[in-house]
Amino acid sequence: MFQSRVAWQKLAPLSRASSVLVRSSAKRRVFKPFKMPAAGTPSGCLMSTGLPRDSSNNLMYCFIVGGTFIGGVAYVYRTIKEDKERYTERVAQLLSRSNTERKPEELSTKSEKEEPPAEEESVSSAEAPKKVTTEVSEQASVEVTVENSETEQLSEADGSGKDKIEAASAVMPVSARPDIPSHAPYLLIGGGTASFAAARSIRARDPGARVLIVSEEPNLPYMRPPLSKELWFSDDSNVPETLRFKQWNGKERSIFFQPPSFYVSPQDLPFVENGGVAVLTSRKVVHMDVRGNKVRLDNDSEITYDKCLIATGGTPRNLPTLERAGEEVQKRTTLFRKIEDFKSLEKISRNVESIVIIGGGFLGSELACALGRRARDTDLEVMQIFPEKGNMGKILPEYLSNWTTEKVRKEGVDVRPNTVVKSAKYQDKKVILKLKDGQTIKTDHVVAAVGLEPSVELAKSARMEVDSDLGGFRVNAELQARSNIWVAGDAACFYDLKLGRRRVEHHDHAVVSGRLAGENMTGAAKPYWHQSMFWSDLGPDVGYEAIGIVDSSLPTVGVFAEATAKDTPRAVTQESGTGIRSESETEEVATSVNVTAGAAPSAHPPHDGEDYGKGVIFYLREKVVVGILLWNIFNRMPIARKVIKDGEEHDDLNEIAKLFNIHED
Repeated sequence: MFQSRVAWQKLAPLSRASSVLVRSSAKRRVFKPFKMPAAGTPSGCLMSTGLPRDSSNNLMYCFIVGGTFIGGVAYVYRTIKEDKERYTERVAQLLSRSNTERKPEELSTKSEKEEPPAEEESVSSAEAPKKVTTEVSEQASVEVTVENSETEQLSEADGSGKDKIEAASAVMPVSARPDIPSHAPYLLIGGGTASFAAARSIRARDPGARVLIVSEEPNLPYMRPPLSKELWFSDDSNVPETLRFKQWNGKERSIFFQPPSFYVSPQDLPFVENGGVAVLTSRKVVHMDVRGNKVRLDNDSEITYDKCLIATGGTPRNLPTLERAGEEVQKRTTLFRKIEDFKSLEKISRNVESIVIIGGGFLGSELACALGRRARDTDLEVMQIFPEKGNMGKILPEYLSNWTTEKVRKEGVDVRPNTVVKSAKYQDKKVILKLKDGQTIKTDHVVAAVGLEPSVELAKSARMEVDSDLGGFRVNAELQARSNIWVAGDAACFYDLKLGRRRVEHHDHAVVSGRLAGENMTGAAKPYWHQSMFWSDLGPDVGYEAIGIVDSSLPTVGVFAEATAKDTPRAVTQESGTGIRSESETEEVATSVNVTAGAAPSAHPPHDGEDYGKGVIFYLREKVVVGILLWNIFNRMPIARKVIKDGEEHDDLNEIAKLFNIHED
């Protein structure tokens, strides 16, 4: 077709010239008498195109134009005929796989005849292709080659491919289905909170969607916060096996988001009638081919996809001094992150005499309180060391950090601030930590809780951008990294319209970003405007929630009041009915707020030793509130979001503190 078009473009001017010639000659013959040219006048001077008037030349030219036209028509006809043949052949292949033309009794008879012996059913999916003869119509049959990668082939067809897959499941025995599907319309890399939230969001908008989650862990998706909180306070000795726990409100629940019955197996995912969510456990995606829309797993299996979410989360950091200390020290070091880490540390805590926790942030302080509570009933010695001046010193203002340190000490923990580990070694069945000040600490086990490193190994093969400052995959406002790739959770570095580019490592962010990514994968095209919250509990009686940029290096203003019995994590979970507080927090921004009558006391720098029952801490940047921490105040996140969203300067934060009604009884 392209060659014909080029030939026509070259011959079109000549064709137009010829037509002008014919019309000009006709007019002269019809309306003007023929006159002999004057003597000396060259022949052909009456022609308007410069072509010779010789009739034989004109006839030859007409033959050329006509032949070209006929050749073009013939080429078009042949091309259309070939396309039609290819289309017919493709339809025949699809129909032959689905066997929709077979009668039920013919299907049953055929399957009985062709069913392999029992000893042959265990043949792997990588064996040579089989040939199956199926009826295409009443008059003809077609022989086609059917491979185990049938799902991938069908996905290349039009939208009716889903129906073909469902029909094919009627004749494909379970034993012949591959353990790993070759194609997943929605592929979610990572088995954490963000992936699960995305899967539910996709299914909500597309009820027939087939979603495949690929997880490195051997477990189904679960929530991580209880690993360092409620699970440690259970009286049930079987908690490591059941992974069920009592929330602060006394209600029991499982750590898993859904029971196994909620999911379909990866083997059955391409064949279930109404789609579903499958989890491929203990597998890691090691390579991404973005142009080919496929990934390669650690066992060399390949999966193609239509839409893909990267929610790989992160891996816990370790101290270089511990990494260099040798194998024996590393055997006695826990990097706390997964269910297996909880089970291991729970068992270790019952069989050793001492544990040292390195790190004074969220995780380190929560584990210190949990192990300290357990140490009350045993001979276990728990020590917490960190380089900051107090617990959560990078988050809380100094006065509140010091108060928190005393709180952790009351839980039975030996807290040592301003402590840096210089070296470590294993000697006399003990891990010996040499400190920067020259002192040494001997312990049986070490827990390193020093932060998280976003998992961005796929960036190289996928050629995706990683933020050099914050880490994580850089994404746009819709959490999109490429045309058909989204990123959510800890691994996403997104742009906040109010606070700039950020990367957040908290449960609520994983839930909301995963949910939004799932919606956008189904065509919602929504921007990520949500200000996610995070929380931490130091047992059932002290907890806080925060939002925005919460950094102790920023100027802060705190307003506190006397707490009541309902101002505890235990009380708020009893009221909301859930132990994961972000589940009870609305994502909406408050449109209006009510201020309790009466003037609040003036904001003042709290004094050391003051009992901080409940309060609000504002984090400022040029008089603009960029972060808010609610200390033992709960269910006020919509108000905090509105304050940050407004982005206004505030000279008197007493008025802003009134919005949170901290002085109500």
